[in-house]
This record gives sequence, structure tokens and C-alpha cells, in this order.
Amino acid sequence: MKYKGSPKFSHGQKDKLGVLITNLGTPDAPTTPKLRTYLRQFLSDPRVVEVPRLIWWMILNLIILRIRPRRSAAAYRTVWTERGSPLLYHTADQAAGLKARLQQSYGEDVEVAFAMRYGNPSIASGLQDLFDAGARKLVVLPLYPQYSAATTGSTFDAIADDFKTRRWLPDFRFITHYHDHPQFIKTVAERIRQFWQQHGQPDKLILSYHGVPLKYLHKGDPYHCECHKTSRLIAAELGLDKSQYMTTFQSRFGREEWLQPYTDETLKGLPEQGVKSVHVVCPGFSSDCLETIEEIGEENREYFMEAGGQDYHYIPALNAQDDHVDLLYTLVTNELSGWRLAHDEAERAQRAKELGDPDGGTGQA
Repeated sequence: MKYKGSPKFSHGQKDKLGVLITNLGTPDAPTTPKLRTYLRQFLSDPRVVEVPRLIWWMILNLIILRIRPRRSAAAYRTVWTERGSPLLYHTADQAAGLKARLQQSYGEDVEVAFAMRYGNPSIASGLQDLFDAGARKLVVLPLYPQYSAATTGSTFDAIADDFKTRRWLPDFRFITHYHDHPQFIKTVAERIRQFWQQHGQPDKLILSYHGVPLKYLHKGDPYHCECHKTSRLIAAELGLDKSQYMTTFQSRFGREEWLQPYTDETLKGLPEQGVKSVHVVCPGFSSDCLETIEEIGEENREYFMEAGGQDYHYIPALNAQDDHVDLLYTLVTNELSGWRLAHDEAERAQRAKELGDPDGGTGQA
């Protein structure tokens, strides 16, 4: 194998910290050709679709990619903005906010980049940008609070595939989940409280998560359990009893059974049970995207209202609001234990100098 050369390096240079935040991905444009490219990459991942490869290749290329790209492009056009895909610009804003917070603590010794598992900017390009900027220690934070092999696991695969091509590898830490982190729970709960201050509290709060096939749970994927734990903790933080909230799963695809209850079917059935007012929040989505804006904000609203509902609201994702950036900062800095950064060494040297230590606190005369 021909390996990529090591980053530019000279003895004595400072070791910078590189932080890579990642999300699922987005097409480059809301057009049928761009959606076909994006969906081919996404749906070809064996972590996402666990079907024998030959069978799935035929289904994907002979059926799905001939039909779905046109439909998906039409849906994406409804959420596209001057800045492009909402998922893209929200993630870019999160990276910018995180970099500003980290540089308040570590100065210029930290670099932050963002990448998409599918589409652009790619994980390989994000890593290269960090290494070119001098990063020698790396923290990767996939923006999925709940772990699933289809999301977090697949992100690790992409990191590992890139590392396989490199002769030099950094010190490396990878955050697998934060579904029950107290700061995450409080941040989501506060988002809901603020929304209720403006719109009132509904008959029922729906906590909707992206679905996965039921067989993934049976194979040991912890995603289902982590989603329910997140819901329980948020409900407890809000002081809700079991009758006031529900956990559901959205965005199912294909004919096999997925995690239940399904969000759309739940919303269609609630009005006949006397539930006329609902608010929906998506604690598994760190950024608003097609699945929250169009699917939850529009499509599922229609289901509920047509079934006899009277009041429906989607509570936006955390996006790049300050307390969410603070959470990302906490998650990253928690991983820095034991790592000596140039900024830390400079502080130690300055303190040693003030105390009259001739070797600058290094222990080397």
C-alpha cells in the first residue's frame, strides 16, 4: 500500500489539538443527480443497510436509485436556503462556535473542523485540514447523542479507513455517545421550557428519534435503550409523568419492521384518544435538517391536524445556540485529561519562571 506522507513536521514544534465534529451528511444541491450521488454513498454503507451485498446492490441500483432521488430532491428543495442545506450550515456554525470557545481556553493551540459521513465536506478532507494545520492530537465528536452502529459506528469506520492510508497517526480519542450526559439533558429540557413559555404546555410531548430496523436491537445495538433513557431523563428534568410524554421513532424505510411506536402512526391516532395538542422534539438530532423541518415540522403536522388535532408545534433542534456549544465544549474538554498541550506547557513554564525554577518546570536542567 502507498501511504500518505506524514504532515509537515519539525522537531520542537508545538503539538496542536485537532477537534473534528461530524454529522450524517447532505447532498451538494437539491437536484436529482446530486441526490443520486448522495443516496448511493449513504445506502451502500453496510452499517446502514445490513442486507447481503449482492441482493442489496440490485435493489439499490435497479429500483431505489431510479425512483427515490427525484422524490428526495423535491423534499430538499422545500428546506434549502441561501446558505445551502440546513444540516450543513448548522454544523458549520457549531464548529465555529466550538472553535471560539476552545480558543478562549487554549489559544491558537486548537483547530476545529467539521465533516459529513456522506457527502461533503468529507471526513477524509476534514482530517487532512486538521493535520495540515498542525494537529497532532485528535478528538472526534460525532453529533449523535445516542449510539448506533449505523451512525456512530459508521463514523468510526470512516475514520479508520482514512487512518489505514496514513503512515503517521495522531493521538486519538473518539466520543461514542452522550445520551445521558447531565448537561445534554438540561440543555434539551431548557429548550423545551423556553418554547413552552411562548406557546404553552401541550397535552402531550412527543420525543421522536430517527428509527432503525428492529433487528438491529435484537443484534445488540444499544440505540433503542439509549433513546428511551434520554426521554426518561428529559421528562424527569421537566417534571413530567408518564402520561404527559411519549417516545416514538420516525423516518422508517422499506417493508421490514422498525423500532416502534412509529411517529406518524402515533400522531394519526392521538386525536381520537382525546389528545388535541402536541409538541414534538427530536433529541437525537443535534441540528435541524430534512427529517426535522419537513418530516416533523410539515408532514407529520398534517397527519395530526387531519386526524382531528387542534394544536401542533415542532420544537427546533439545539443547532448552534450558545448552551449547545457549551455542551460540545464540555464533551471535548472532558477528553483532554492527561494530554499536555502547548498552551498548558507555556502556562507551566510561566508559573515556574515566576517561582524561580531555572528549568521552566520541565524537570530538565
